Amino acid sequence: MTTDVVEILKEPRMIKICAPMVRYSKLQFRTLVRRYGCDICFTPMILANSFVQSPKARHNEFTTHKEDQPLIVQFAAKTVNDFVDASEMVAPYCNGVDLNCGCPQRWAIQDGYGAGLLKKPELVKDLIYQVRNRVSRPFTVSAKIRLLKDIRQTIELCQTLEKAGASFLTIHARTPEMRNEPIDLESLKLLRDRLQLPLVANGDAKSLESAQSLFTESRCEAVMSARGILTNPALFSGHSTTPLTCVQDWLDISSTIPAEFQCFHHHLVFMLEKILPKKDRVLFNSLQDKSSVLNFLENYYNIKPNVSNAIELTKCNFNTSHVRCKKKYNNCWEDDSSTDFLRSMFNANS
Repeated sequence: MTTDVVEILKEPRMIKICAPMVRYSKLQFRTLVRRYGCDICFTPMILANSFVQSPKARHNEFTTHKEDQPLIVQFAAKTVNDFVDASEMVAPYCNGVDLNCGCPQRWAIQDGYGAGLLKKPELVKDLIYQVRNRVSRPFTVSAKIRLLKDIRQTIELCQTLEKAGASFLTIHARTPEMRNEPIDLESLKLLRDRLQLPLVANGDAKSLESAQSLFTESRCEAVMSARGILTNPALFSGHSTTPLTCVQDWLDISSTIPAEFQCFHHHLVFMLEKILPKKDRVLFNSLQDKSSVLNFLENYYNIKPNVSNAIELTKCNFNTSHVRCKKKYNNCWEDDSSTDFLRSMFNANS
């Protein structure tokens, strides 16, 4: 793929990005948000070691099609071999890779992934540097980080990654300990002043207006949304809540690119959370199979799937000849979004 993400980030406008959300920013959802003004999409976070060692993990965790670009694949990695090997595998099918240095979940930090990497700047530098030297431009190599409590350490880390060859950085303007508190906009501004490479601002972009405000105040090149775009996939096109056309598109896409029921249903739960009355929302959230969901939507909104011509998935032939070691891997798919947020979304009393 030849699309240059860095050139897109240099355009004189707010570049709009869908965040990496495990279980949620999969191909079907990426296909949806691209119809509503999203410029760049990230895959869910994928464990690099499992991806390298397991054909099943590769099949389950990465799918794409020719319209699914620009696309950044995000990996959780803590060894150079894993990150380099996984990056070389996906390079023919995406526009860049991203290193997760921000996941605040306890399991990730304990295992040395996500925000656990923030205290290992030399390792992160090596991870970025080695991939940058192995995969040629315009393929991008980036990192998504959270803030350290000492902003000076955050600045030093980002400057180190810039020198190592990072194409851009995404800054979630909260520390790993923060959850729903307001973002630290002042620290984000300081980082923008001290760095030359493009920056993506992440945090509290829950509407087009708040995204535009974050873009203007932070002076970053792009804004990434996670929770906001999950509850309203049409956020970047200016809708204040999910329009019914978006729900219709989701039904059409998930019929053309089949999704597991839990994924199919959960996305609708998020989309309808602001527009369904509470008693109807409680009922909808409790539905247990696809036919009951489709019946509800047809009876309530008079919409049903329109199955169009099938979208041809890209056949990915991953080259594993360069993999340097074989080892046992662990399957551990966790979510980079707030667990409390996800729990509240499915609480019948909320």
